[in-house]
Amino acid sequence: MCEICGCPGDKDAHVAGQILRADNGKQIEVLHALLHENDHQAEHNRAHFDAAGILVVNLMSSPGAGKTSLLEATIRELSGRLTVAVIEGDLETENDARRIREAGAKAVQITTGNACHLDAAMVHAALHLLNLRGLDIVFIENVGNLVCPAAFDLGQHCNVVLLSVTEGDDKPEKYPVMFRKADLLVISKLDLLEAVGDFEPDRAAAHLHYLANPAPVLEISARNGAGMASWIDWLVKEHEVCQHFFYDSMVHSDANYPHGSQVHA
Repeated sequence: MCEICGCPGDKDAHVAGQILRADNGKQIEVLHALLHENDHQAEHNRAHFDAAGILVVNLMSSPGAGKTSLLEATIRELSGRLTVAVIEGDLETENDARRIREAGAKAVQITTGNACHLDAAMVHAALHLLNLRGLDIVFIENVGNLVCPAAFDLGQHCNVVLLSVTEGDDKPEKYPVMFRKADLLVISKLDLLEAVGDFEPDRAAAHLHYLANPAPVLEISARNGAGMASWIDWLVKEHEVCQHFFYDSMVHSDANYPHGSQVHA
């Protein structure tokens, strides 16, 4: 069982907790250096992505918020401009990975079994199946969950949190840990806003900013294309930042970027 969040994931892929007994008999769970092993693996992943000049975006949301639909539309919008691949996380099935491939991008599926989040070790294993050469952006579509994924660094550069208009605009207030991690909040399924009736995008943004998170907020419909131009512009700018870092690093290094089997254990 994963001792970080209680899910029955791969215990070897997580950091073991330690139970200490205080003098009063209370149990205090102390996590080794706040996910030290996962963070170490995440930095290893990030080094591979940085060396390749690839932007890595971690998509998080509750189930059904529209992550895969947004990715399908994004792949179509970026066709001919930037090359995209996706690492998919689900408890079971390759349904979403199949949709991504049909949209025209490479996809690697991670099935977590009972684990309610991805971790850095899972992402590293997926890199063995993904040729990084020629890629511009890798999206990590995390398991649908507004709690546990926020605790695990995967080696990404940006966290994008989706909040669909069907969920309620108070979700940032209810799940502050997740929304504090957001570098961008995407309010999704905007085409349903009028039908839902009681979701206020401005109120959702206010809840986010009340958490002292100044992240921008985009309102998007992957179905009718509303807001997609702003989303694409944001991705292009973030990719340019990674490219500048890549070129600056190459000036001072002879390192070659890894791909496929060159991603070592």
